[in-house]
Amino acid sequence: MKSLIKTIRNTVPAALLLSCTAGIVHAQQMGQSMASAEKMDKMEMKPMSYMIPQKPEDISPLLNGEKIPMAMLPDASGKMIDLNKTVSQKPTVLIVYRGGWCPYCSKQLSGLQEAAPELEQLGYQLIAVSTDAPAGLSQSASKEKLTYTLLSDADLSLSKQLGIAFKAPKAYWEMLPKTTGGKDSDLLLPVPAVYILDRAGVIRFEYINPDFKQRLNPALLKAAATSIKADL
Repeated sequence: MKSLIKTIRNTVPAALLLSCTAGIVHAQQMGQSMASAEKMDKMEMKPMSYMIPQKPEDISPLLNGEKIPMAMLPDASGKMIDLNKTVSQKPTVLIVYRGGWCPYCSKQLSGLQEAAPELEQLGYQLIAVSTDAPAGLSQSASKEKLTYTLLSDADLSLSKQLGIAFKAPKAYWEMLPKTTGGKDSDLLLPVPAVYILDRAGVIRFEYINPDFKQRLNPALLKAAATSIKADL
């Protein structure tokens, strides 16, 4: 099983910035018959349904070196955006946040707006994804005066594939159907996350913290983005 969570707190360790995904090597058992091997080769692999973690500490996120999934998400105007095609245009800082209703998220979005000019000068684009329906994205963009792209993952399909979705505490159950336009039928939330992606959509840096009150400082994000820019 994948390691649970990678976090950065006060510094940006070089080991994390240069980390790569470790592969899992499957060895064949000694004495396995040829017939058995052929049978295994022909077995049909059935897709597994998403097992919903009950706590943010239980998530199993994608790791550095892995590729983000394919996704079509609406923007604040409702227009469908091909996330992977957009990412292929330039290196991307991808943020996943809970919603504009979250004060910690609003503070994060505002801090990202302040950091945006410098990140864009480095050659990055910023994309922030949340559970908010498009109308909620529009409100956040207006309130925080955001110039970067906001996308809606109201049904948390992307968050599930990123491995960061978990069952929301009961205190959110009444609110989530309203803020997601009724699409969050499983009553999930994402663990807030920050990724730096290359043009192939490969994760080159990530910050994922189960404590939603702890967000990556914009200064540390800029340091990480600067450090790995030459490799993208």
